[in-house]
Amino acid sequence: MLINMHAIGGFFSLELPYGATYHGDKAMKLNTGRNCLEYILMNRHYKNVYIPYYTCDAVFEPFEKLGVKYTFYHINQSFEIDNNITLNSDEGLIYTNYWGINNHHVAYYAKKYGNRLIVDNTQAFFDKHIDGIDTFYSCRKFFGVPDGAYLYTDVNYSEDIPISYSYDLTSYLLKRIDLSPEAAYDDFHKMEHRLSNLPIRKMSSFTDRMMHSINYSECIEKRKRNFNLLHESLESSNQLRIPISDNNVPMIYPYLTGSMTLREMLINNRVFVPKYWPDVEKWCNNNEVEVYLTNHILPLPIDQRYGVEEMLYIINIIKSCL
Repeated sequence: MLINMHAIGGFFSLELPYGATYHGDKAMKLNTGRNCLEYILMNRHYKNVYIPYYTCDAVFEPFEKLGVKYTFYHINQSFEIDNNITLNSDEGLIYTNYWGINNHHVAYYAKKYGNRLIVDNTQAFFDKHIDGIDTFYSCRKFFGVPDGAYLYTDVNYSEDIPISYSYDLTSYLLKRIDLSPEAAYDDFHKMEHRLSNLPIRKMSSFTDRMMHSINYSECIEKRKRNFNLLHESLESSNQLRIPISDNNVPMIYPYLTGSMTLREMLINNRVFVPKYWPDVEKWCNNNEVEVYLTNHILPLPIDQRYGVEEMLYIINIIKSCL
């Protein structure tokens, strides 16, 4: 008798295609990106880690849980580290691959800092990791899943990690389909709150199964096409000088503008552009570049849900305001 045989018959579950996941079996599958960082900090035993001012406040959660010290550093408008940082043997440094378009910086800092570099690829799901460099990714920033993250590291944790469950985090995903993004917004924020201060767990079976159902090559093709469409029309008015590379598969198109009304105009026309990251204003002076980036970068959607029609719609709204 096959005691561990999967169930046969009964009611149906979601019917999803089954293929290979993009990161395969080489990465650890954990429940959140911040827990990937916690895993790194816990096993590298850093006394201090340099982190960018321009970052999400979720980054601080594992530092607070573990009591690890951190030191801020500045970036410039090209997303390069703007401080002269020399690491001691018990120190690390986090570099964020902003928007998934800064892998050339990642390669440079990997050579400079070696295995004491931590690469935050939560905005660069499709970027390949560099051997020997701790690197983590987020699933839900690129796909319709409630949680999940991938971690590349060569440090091993001696204890078994329990599996997580995420079936009860999916209401906003289903409500968006059945109703609208606006109707699902409160559910989304409740889910975001529930992801805070979770223990390190393996990726849930639900999220893992969802990640096996995605056509990654199609996602890559659509994201690149949409990004290029926006860039061709908006490059001349974009205050950012964006490096274009066939190796990049961006999360969004970062449009830097001096306009203080364009964000509201886009949202009023149901083009939802979040603010990355409002808490930066708490730990930076108003005249620093990070505050300007926070207030003036519009992260325009370019993901696999959309095509030429949606990109032209965004372009027309922006050009009507210029």
